[in-house]
Amino acid sequence: MDVKFQDTQANTTKQLNSSKQPSNSKPSETFSVAEAVVKILEDMGVQYAFGVSGGAIAPVWAALHQSSIQVLHFRHEAGAAFAAIEAYFASDRPVVIFTTTGPGITNALTGLLAARWEGAKVILVSASTSAPQRGRWAFQETSAYTMPSTNIFNSGQIFHYATNLKSSDELTEISRRLAIGLAQPEGFVAYLSIPTNIQTSSLTTSLPRVTLSHAVATASEETIAECVRLLTEGSFAIWVGFGARAAAEEIRQLAEITGAAVMCSPRGKGIFPEDHPQFVGVTGFAGHKSVLTYMQEYYPLHTLVLGTRLGEFTSFWNPTMIPQRGFLHIDIDRDVPGAAYPDAKTFAIQSDIKVFIKELLKHFSVSDSRSTALTLPRPELDLIKPCTGSLVRPKVLMDAIQQVIVEGSDAVVMAESGNSFAWAIHHLRFTKPGRFRVSTGFGSMGHFVTGVVGAALARNGKAVAIVGDGAMLMNNEISTAVQHQIPAVWIVLNDSRYNMCDQGTTMQGFKGVNVEIPQTDFVKIACGMGADGIRVERESDIQAALEKALVSTNPFVVDVIIDPSWKAPISNRINNLISQSTTNY
Repeated sequence: MDVKFQDTQANTTKQLNSSKQPSNSKPSETFSVAEAVVKILEDMGVQYAFGVSGGAIAPVWAALHQSSIQVLHFRHEAGAAFAAIEAYFASDRPVVIFTTTGPGITNALTGLLAARWEGAKVILVSASTSAPQRGRWAFQETSAYTMPSTNIFNSGQIFHYATNLKSSDELTEISRRLAIGLAQPEGFVAYLSIPTNIQTSSLTTSLPRVTLSHAVATASEETIAECVRLLTEGSFAIWVGFGARAAAEEIRQLAEITGAAVMCSPRGKGIFPEDHPQFVGVTGFAGHKSVLTYMQEYYPLHTLVLGTRLGEFTSFWNPTMIPQRGFLHIDIDRDVPGAAYPDAKTFAIQSDIKVFIKELLKHFSVSDSRSTALTLPRPELDLIKPCTGSLVRPKVLMDAIQQVIVEGSDAVVMAESGNSFAWAIHHLRFTKPGRFRVSTGFGSMGHFVTGVVGAALARNGKAVAIVGDGAMLMNNEISTAVQHQIPAVWIVLNDSRYNMCDQGTTMQGFKGVNVEIPQTDFVKIACGMGADGIRVERESDIQAALEKALVSTNPFVVDVIIDPSWKAPISNRINNLISQSTTNY
């Protein structure tokens, strides 16, 4: 990957003066650090900036409005951060999040942690208190006196790179480090904290031209040859994760040539077609029993793991998923292979997935194709017919979403944490990558009720979020979507309770917990903000409501009154929690 960035100062001067300047000269017209920072972000490919403004960040905020970057003012910083994650995945371009001091920063932290877990590329730009005012109880003071500096103002578990800009002289090094981070194939979460007085200070040095070249990580010829040897020892399975989304075509070729069974993580749905005869199901949370049937009855010698951490919601660390002779685990992050199953034999390979599979395919040909004479286990499709006179059953709603949205449109579908993503993972089926988004790592409620806005904006088309009433009440950005005419759709599973908590705690043997939520009319809320909506109380009305949502040019809420008695497919998660509480360490 080649990333080239133009001379920030020269470009800015050209815009201001209509004349070029040598890269080592000072500009004939002065401009501020805030303007220089924004120009750096522009040159790094930033197209969107989401956030909530404030007095301390005003110079940067104003500079963003004078740039080519599209600025969206959100209603909450966490919503802006979640939207930035999904805008990145929809556009493959880094997204800026801007906040003011103090609570502006802390409000954004949940979304920033989610960005780190999800592998997004986002840059937080915030204000901090000017040096002369620190330690003097400035309003929303943001300094080492008032906020924990570890992991917030420093690189660590939240940020891959974080710095507090003290002088314009540091911009050269900052731009270099940002460029290096953005050029990496994996995610990158950065933080640039700029004191208010530094934002308005004049630039005192030119920024040099930065040209970076990043070599894609791949395995050696010897490693590829060893993989071929292991995979040709006998039957093997392919376990596909979200990190393999760019290699969908190559994975399909490999599977069809070798006859391998294919399974995927919840985040990996659609990378390999779920209607393919070699697809045996989704693993982990809300997954399919057919996967375990395959592992227990077909006994693959190896499993080729592509771009998944094999974490709890992908595997539940189930020993049944360990193949006879171990894993061949390929990931761009060298710390991933072997972490989830430390006791299992693992051949760990650090590589870009697409590059790796292309190299592997050179050792196979169509003439080597293995017949899939054996009928592999498949996920069960138990369609049920809509009925009248009762509350909406979640399975009927999922069937309608499959027909109208998944198969009848090109909209991206995202599912919120809770019973929503359990129903969606288990029942929806995708045949192409990039159509389904779910967060099964950090898994914050409020991610997709707001992330749907960023996705719809960045793809310039429909994005549909399947969410619960609890998440919808927690944090949504309907007002932001209305203001910018973003065609986001929310399908609300309205059962007047935190139903995953209700069903889960009951399965764990706990009683008397408070999970109820007062009945909420989300259509009235949506219309009150300027969006459109429709309330669905009968199964016979679902299809028409979904079709209306798809053709609407406005933000649209489909408020579905759900029968709360239907049990979501969450038993493997609950059983895993029970086993954790009974294990002695």
